[in-house]
Amino acid sequence: MPLIGFTSPKGGVGKTTLAANVAALLAARGHEVLALDLDPQNALQIHLGRPLRDEDGFMAGLGSGAGWRESLRRTPYGVSLLPHGAEEPRRVLGISHLLMERPETLVDPVREMLADPDRIIILDSAPGPSPAMSALLPMLDLCVMVLLADGGSASLISQVSSGHFLGRGTLAARALERSLLVLNQVDLGSPLSEAVLGCAQAALGGRLAGVVAHDNAVSEALADRRLPVEVPGSRAADDLALLAETLLARLGWPAPKAATSQSVLTD
Repeated sequence: MPLIGFTSPKGGVGKTTLAANVAALLAARGHEVLALDLDPQNALQIHLGRPLRDEDGFMAGLGSGAGWRESLRRTPYGVSLLPHGAEEPRRVLGISHLLMERPETLVDPVREMLADPDRIIILDSAPGPSPAMSALLPMLDLCVMVLLADGGSASLISQVSSGHFLGRGTLAARALERSLLVLNQVDLGSPLSEAVLGCAQAALGGRLAGVVAHDNAVSEALADRRLPVEVPGSRAADDLALLAETLLARLGWPAPKAATSQSVLTD
């Protein structure tokens, strides 16, 4: 019943892409995986093969009294999905206020999801600080922070290393102990990319959990509404598979007793 959160201090770093691919890879290996979208962009369902016309979601209905199972969706990748749901900006602000005043509105159903001892939960959070992520921070087993190997992300490595964007105080410090960094779109032929990677290695050491190569196959797969891990021979697919294995190893999570996934991915 581990809870793995994907987050970042900034948007546009591929956080949702990584969360979706890791979820699909774990499901393909026979794990029971539930993906929970906390991001109002509601994009996780697109990556996991759900239709755009489905605008209902778990977060959009928060506080309505509906149970989380009513929002559960199956995906072609064998991942159970709780989409955020489509909402107008005013309603998104209302959900944020609700969580600041009553964090248990989100904490209680997530605790119920975690009651299944065989389930792995993947969270895709909104960029930067958010009331949803703050509410769930004490429950995280791993906090996977995602940055790009570019100049903009390089300036944020110190924030990631210190954990300041996660918040301050004892709970944030405890979450920092379980936080890891993944650098996305790394091009080892680029001096800037190599410099950012070196900076991350120096600042985080063993907390740098992995890198994902810059690979045109990623954008091609996304344009074709496929996951990058479905592209044979893709360097990014290899890196994503290694990332999924690394996260399981960090958790000490055992292999499933039997592969029961309906995933379309191949080993």
